[in-house]
Amino acid sequence: MLVDRARNEGLQLTGEGGLLQQLTKRVLESALEGEITDHVGYEKHDPAGKNNGNSRNGTRAKTVLTDVGPVEVRVPRDTAGSFEPQIVKKRQRRLTGVDEMVLSLSAKGLTHGEISAHLAEVYGAEVSKQTISTITDKVMDGMAEWQNRPLDRVYPVLFVDAINVKIREGKVANRPIYVVMAVTVDGTRDILGIWAGEGAKYWLHVFTELKNRGLDDVLMLVCDGLKGLPDAVEAVWPRTIVQTCVVHLLRNSFRYAARQDWDKVAGALKPVYTAPSEDAATERFLEFQESWGGKYPAIVKLWSDAWAEFVPFLSFDVEIRKVICSTNAIESVNARIRRAVRARGHFPNEAAALKCIYMALMSLDPTGKGRKRWTMRWKAPLNAFQIAFEGRLTPSNN
Repeated sequence: MLVDRARNEGLQLTGEGGLLQQLTKRVLESALEGEITDHVGYEKHDPAGKNNGNSRNGTRAKTVLTDVGPVEVRVPRDTAGSFEPQIVKKRQRRLTGVDEMVLSLSAKGLTHGEISAHLAEVYGAEVSKQTISTITDKVMDGMAEWQNRPLDRVYPVLFVDAINVKIREGKVANRPIYVVMAVTVDGTRDILGIWAGEGAKYWLHVFTELKNRGLDDVLMLVCDGLKGLPDAVEAVWPRTIVQTCVVHLLRNSFRYAARQDWDKVAGALKPVYTAPSEDAATERFLEFQESWGGKYPAIVKLWSDAWAEFVPFLSFDVEIRKVICSTNAIESVNARIRRAVRARGHFPNEAAALKCIYMALMSLDPTGKGRKRWTMRWKAPLNAFQIAFEGRLTPSNN
């Protein structure tokens, strides 16, 4: 009937009074009618319901927010007041699709005000910022479960990186949120958790937590010269090699160089981190120091201070170097997080910042194409790790 009306009268598909809203209304009311029939045990207007102890008692109007906009439905009632509808439960004002829409928009970096404005503009639905906050707060239970899930016994590489966020506790200040991402034995990337805090004791707490979740061995851990981290790694995983992130070294180098020299500095440093051996890298670094040390002594000091944690990967096969130096995975993660963080400006507390970052992480790689691409490139690095680390990655031990 509705389709015929749409054809004959030009009934619009979406918007108030549109075809989708009317279809949704009829589907919901039909389902509710089926539920009340099952509950009272007789069909509407059936004489069998007379004097049976419980009967229909009319309906009440209720407006629920759906993904096609607000829809008014007539909810049946019974005389005993024992009817508990399931498709539109008591006190329920939103159907599931709306909650999922809010979570998706929030994960993509929209603020609560922007989500409210979007729902009003597109669906004609008034949803307060407090309601949106209530919806997004539901993810915290899932976050706690995710943060404590069991881990694999061994990972070839862990990446530890920080995202600075602004927290308003008394006054607005930058606080680091750390993301730990692993390369699995199958070649996929897996975010193991997010933490707020820093310092030697804190890193010991983080790594002990990972070990208690089942992570017994890490071959290499890549980080950005975080204070106290190497000592914490030594205490938890004594055989793990701590490697300074080459990409962070380069990025930090550019902070001390004039913009017009960036390409030249990058070209001069490339022979250092692509050298075939530590001795060759030392020679190339001395050449860089001779050429640029006078103009940019801070860059020379930066690399000199990080040299002990920079050189370990130079002794490994080129396939292992690719895994450690390849930034696509971690950079794409960071880009998504930064976009969500920037949209909000600052957060009232650490919990709000962690919730925002968690939601951004859960929306990564929705098609699975990234995971498939990483796996296809993994066989050569897997063989290199297996040989270099004397069988610590054998499948039987994973």
